[in-house]
Amino acid sequence: MELKFLCEPQDLDAVLAAAPGDGMETRSLVSTYYDTPDKRLGSAHISLRIREGGGKRVQTLKRGEGFTREEHEGPAPAEGLDLTVPALRKALSPAQRRKLAPAFTVAVTRRQRTFLYEGAEIELAIDEGAVTAGERQRVISEVELELKAGPPTALFALARSLAKTAPLYLSFDGKASQGAALRDGAGLVPRKQDRVKLKRGTTAAEAFQAIARNALTQIAANALILREADGEAVLHQLRVSVRRLRSAIATFKPIVEDAVAPAIRAELKWLLKACDLDVFARDNAALGEAGAALAPAVEAARAGAHAKAQAAVASKRFRDLVLEATAWVETGAWLSGKHEKRRKGSAREFAAKALARRWKRIAARAAELEDLGDAGRHHLRIDAKKLRYALEAFAPLFHKSKVDRFLKRLKTLQDELGALNDAAVAHRLVARLKPAGAGRAAARSVLAARDHRRDKTLKSATKAMRHLAAAPLPWVI
Repeated sequence: MELKFLCEPQDLDAVLAAAPGDGMETRSLVSTYYDTPDKRLGSAHISLRIREGGGKRVQTLKRGEGFTREEHEGPAPAEGLDLTVPALRKALSPAQRRKLAPAFTVAVTRRQRTFLYEGAEIELAIDEGAVTAGERQRVISEVELELKAGPPTALFALARSLAKTAPLYLSFDGKASQGAALRDGAGLVPRKQDRVKLKRGTTAAEAFQAIARNALTQIAANALILREADGEAVLHQLRVSVRRLRSAIATFKPIVEDAVAPAIRAELKWLLKACDLDVFARDNAALGEAGAALAPAVEAARAGAHAKAQAAVASKRFRDLVLEATAWVETGAWLSGKHEKRRKGSAREFAAKALARRWKRIAARAAELEDLGDAGRHHLRIDAKKLRYALEAFAPLFHKSKVDRFLKRLKTLQDELGALNDAAVAHRLVARLKPAGAGRAAARSVLAARDHRRDKTLKSATKAMRHLAAAPLPWVI
């Protein structure tokens, strides 16, 4: 098990000084990562490297996602790769192994020491250097904590202690992931949801951990981009990832609720609010002069929202949230609580019941959508969004074509309800913008245009609801 933190170069010495133990080994390491032209290893979450340092060549294959991965390591030949390693033979066919070629390199100066801490043997490594892929290069400045033996709780306890010394941002992307992103030119591209890999034999607890890790990875990656570069797309993806994690915690509440869960939910709610960005102006371009006249006030409000979000993801509160949420997912009391039967039960059966409960809330109001009022349709929209997040997470457990068909119809309903909600809150948003002069007249025009479309959108939402209600339920086992 390994935790990786991003840290500013000027703070690395302070972290090392605050760490337990004494003595230090310093090495220069150059690692060359390999993959096939069609990136077969990367798509399977496998990394293969040759690391050179101290007169040695070591070949390492790592497989898996998250903090715990299988690792196969051994001496490398004087040149090239050892293609006979069982783990590599299992991953690739003979023809594929022959196509392996260097993809990118990582060169770092590593300072490390190993020590005992709260009953665990832990290795601390501090890396400074760069990852290089073709003409592209990215600086590396990281702190790694690797659990060699003992309880994982000690690893998180040490992380909390070191985090008091310097700003440490928990990162879920290893050097292989960073190199692959650099190679593909995706260094500052907003991180979208990756499909969670769930299998039919997965337990409910394992499913929650996989879904939560996936969301936390997306949160950390988009927060990193937001700290470095402003952008509406990355802010949107950050909000989506926070909502996905909140939805997962709510869906799995019967098995994960413990003394820490409420605090995690509260902090995620804070982050969501801190990263709020009104989408009031997203279709104002279609309103001609009215939208253009209102644009300055809208853009000023957006700039303020972005500044607030960037401050939030750079704060100690955010760093603590990601660390504590991860510690809770990996080592929380819920893992040994009273709901053992549910935790160890089938994820597929748990998912079917959870999705059925969420659908029941929606179906109960299907026939009365037009009579619900703005507040009622707002709550229906939220329920639809929660069902969508849950079904997307559980998708691998059910028949793909049925899931895709239902999700398509659910997204249509969600879009229509979203348009209705935008129209409903537009008046409040305009009040917040406080437009003056030509902007005030433009605001009245914008609001009138949105109100004019409302009846047509309501009819479309009603049709989408009927269409969804007629779809086969993919979770019915």
